[in-house]
Order: sequence, then structure tokens, then C-alpha cells
Amino acid sequence: MIAKRLVRSAVVLLGILPAATATGAPLAHREVLPNGIVLLVAERPAVPIVAVRVLSRAGAAFDPADRAGLANLTGALLTRGTAKRTGPELDSAIEFVGGSLEAGASRDSITVSLAVQRKDMALGLDLLGEVVLSPTFPEAEVARKISEIQAAIKRSDEDPNAVAGRVLSRLVFPGHPYGVPVEGTRESVGRLTRDDVVKFQQEVMRPDTTVIAVVGAVTVAEARREIIGRFGAWARPTSPPSSVAQATAPPAPREETVTRELTQATIMFGRQAIRQTDPDYFPLVVASYVLGGGSASRLYSRVREESGLAYAVYSWVQPSRYGSALIVTSQTRTTEAPKVVVMIREELARMAREPVAERELALAKQYLIGSFPLRLDTSGKVSDFLVAIEDLGLGLDYADRYRERIARVTVRDVQRIAAKYFPPVGFSRVVVSETK
Repeated sequence: MIAKRLVRSAVVLLGILPAATATGAPLAHREVLPNGIVLLVAERPAVPIVAVRVLSRAGAAFDPADRAGLANLTGALLTRGTAKRTGPELDSAIEFVGGSLEAGASRDSITVSLAVQRKDMALGLDLLGEVVLSPTFPEAEVARKISEIQAAIKRSDEDPNAVAGRVLSRLVFPGHPYGVPVEGTRESVGRLTRDDVVKFQQEVMRPDTTVIAVVGAVTVAEARREIIGRFGAWARPTSPPSSVAQATAPPAPREETVTRELTQATIMFGRQAIRQTDPDYFPLVVASYVLGGGSASRLYSRVREESGLAYAVYSWVQPSRYGSALIVTSQTRTTEAPKVVVMIREELARMAREPVAERELALAKQYLIGSFPLRLDTSGKVSDFLVAIEDLGLGLDYADRYRERIARVTVRDVQRIAAKYFPPVGFSRVVVSETK
């Protein structure tokens, strides 16, 4: 689902310049364990919290075609019982030491997150190992989670942003797993069984597609010993891992209107774009920020401040492992939706037609470079960042490259990339509003 929450998360994780790199020190130690697990360790001796992330390439993109929502259900059930403890016993054990243990799925992966004090690291890692390697998926918990997920999907049907995001994903990524909601549909989730969950966890979650990041008051030697002690016996299958094709652009953009009894309209434009591995990703991010990245952006100034037509208007780039999207969205009064659609199209066309001003460029680059270090100030954020850049194949030097590449973006770069990706004829569009 293309949603603001997911997008902002992706931007935070993948556009950050960690403060640790400013000193020239390596961002983290990296090694590959014998069974294929990639271990990343960031020593932060002054921080008494240890944060661990276990990311397995087993997200919704790997759902069978007739089992949408399976990865999401699997992730939700990992902490609801293991071979040694029930779900409530897991909850009590981690809460007793003031820690947290959570699991969930996204488009590309299932992630299990642990945070504990240094003195409780052994217990935390024991629980983490159980959740990843020996979940039991009790029938009662499966039924309960299915009911909860279906209820959440039903509630989201009343959220115009969620509705527009789901439709836009289908238009931008037709025939690709990214076009299907991570959570599935009420109907598809209702067809899922415990056997489906067990099979998915056993076949898709595997050590050679798993990344483990350990961040905090722990040395590399300690982290290696503790992780191998819990995960070293996780056998690497002889069969190749599951794969997902890269998204291909649809033959033509499409438009769709969804009718809801609402007093405001939600508008979303979207098209496929490029990932962080493409050098043009950096001028694209700058161009998107100039268009709709903040209160000084063109869309904000024209649509909200000058015309007073929108409650919110913004644009962003949403990169994922198997594809990327450029999104523009706005919320406005239903009667004003046609005007806002025209204004967004005009500003997209102007980005493609006219060079940005030097001042606009400077403000965008200053924000993109200067603001992100403030968002990597906890061990948890560092661990999220590490597993993300490893999974996406960006390299441990990505943070430094991000700063360098953004700083090098020129007016000509922005105009060139805008001419390629910003013409409004290339965008699909969704409007969620009441009946006219």
C-alpha cells in the first residue's frame, strides 16, 4: 500500500546521514556467517541499550498469488507462541526487564525487533531466537489475528488515504506483487490457514536471506558469539531462495475515481521511478523536495498558501527492493478537487519545463543533508538503517554517498531528471471523493 506512513519511514531509513560517519569511523562491522546470515554490528559503548533487528526477505512480495496477506499474518503471529513459551509468557518475560520484542511484515521483508538493556541482552536474544526459529502458530492465535486483520482492513476502507493508496498501487504496479496490499483483503485473509503460515515461515524465512543488526553496548566479538549461539544451527536450505521480478512500467497511465461519502477529496498521482542504486535517484529526490517536500515547496506555496485550496499537499519518492514510485498527493474540499488536480498537473509540467531557481535548489539540498542526522539518534534507528541498506544492496558507505551525491546535484541535473519523470502524462491518478 502506498501510504504516507510507509513512505515517510522509507525516506527516514534510506536518506539518513548517520552522525557516526562524520568522524570517518565505519558505520558498522559486516560479516557473513557460515549459514549465510549477514551480521552487522555497530558498537555504541556509551549507550546502555542493545537494539537488534532480524530482517528476513520474506515480505508480502513473496505471498502466493492466491494468498494475499500471508506474510503480514505470519509476521503478526511470530511473537504469539514458541516451542518454549506461550504468547503471554513471551510478553511477560520481555516486559519484566523493560524491553520490547515485536514483529511485522512489509512489502519486502519480515522484521523482528528487540530492544533491551545491556544487562538483559542474553534473555532478550533467547526470546528473539525462539520467535524467529521456533514459532508454533497456535490455532487460536491464528484465528484471532485473522479476525483482527480483517477488522483493521474494514476500518481502513473508511480512510480515504488508505483507499487511494491501495488503488494507486494497483495502477502503478499492475500485475506485480507491489500492486497488492501488504495486509491483503478481507476475503484473501479469510482464506488463510495455520498450514499456510507454517509453510511460509519454513520455506521463505531462511538464513541466507536474513540480515541481523546488533547495535549498542556490545563488541563485535560479543555480538558474533551471541548470535551464532542462537542462530548458528539454523540450517541453510539446498534449494535456491524465492525470487521476485523487478517491477516493469505499465503500458499506459490510468485514472480511477472511488466514491465515498466524504466532505473532502483525496487526490493521488503516482508513477514508477528509480531506486537508490541509480545515480539519478539523488537529483530525483531533490526535484521531488522542490516540488512538494516542505512548506517552501512549489505545491505547498501555490495550492495551500496562495490559493487556500488544500489541507495538505506533498510529494515524495518511495523506493523499495523491487521497484520505486514517485507520488504526489493532496487533500482538499470535494468541490475544489478539479482545481487542485489542474494545479498539480501544471506544477509537474513546470518542473519538467523550467529550471529550478538556485535558491530552491539550495534550500532543498540544505534540508535533505542537514536534517537527517537528527533522525538517527537511537540504537533502534541505527539498526533499522543497517538492515535496510544491507537488504537493498546499498553498502555501508551509503550514508556518506547520500550526502556527497545530494551536495553535487545541480540545476541542470534537476531539470534533466524532471523532464524524464515529471511530465503529468506519465502519472496515474486516483481521486477518492463523494458522488458528484
